[in-house]
Amino acid sequence: MRTKNLLWSLLIAAGIALAPAAGQADSRVSIGIAVGPPPPPVVVAPAPQPGYVWAPGYWAWNGYRHVWVEGYWLAARPGYVWVPDRWERRGPRWHHVNGHWNSRHAGREFHGGRRH
Repeated sequence: MRTKNLLWSLLIAAGIALAPAAGQADSRVSIGIAVGPPPPPVVVAPAPQPGYVWAPGYWAWNGYRHVWVEGYWLAARPGYVWVPDRWERRGPRWHHVNGHWNSRHAGREFHGGRRH
């Protein structure tokens, strides 16, 4: 009986001694995948409104997934064109470029989602 108790005591002591080492084992695996936004849904733009420019919808990233942001009307700015939100691939990653107003003389001109 004494030997049995000694054996159990040694096993418990060994388990306690090895527990911190087992807790420090690191078996993490990291996989990086560059996923761009999904294709845009088919949306019929509303009829043109005088004095306004249609900003088409786009995919936004909320930190977890892509979410669709509906298009909307913007008050026109004379001498400027609306450049819609878009995604650009830069190396292995995708970057969202915010929509913005651009001077008509800046080269890449958009108006209501159409190139001019």
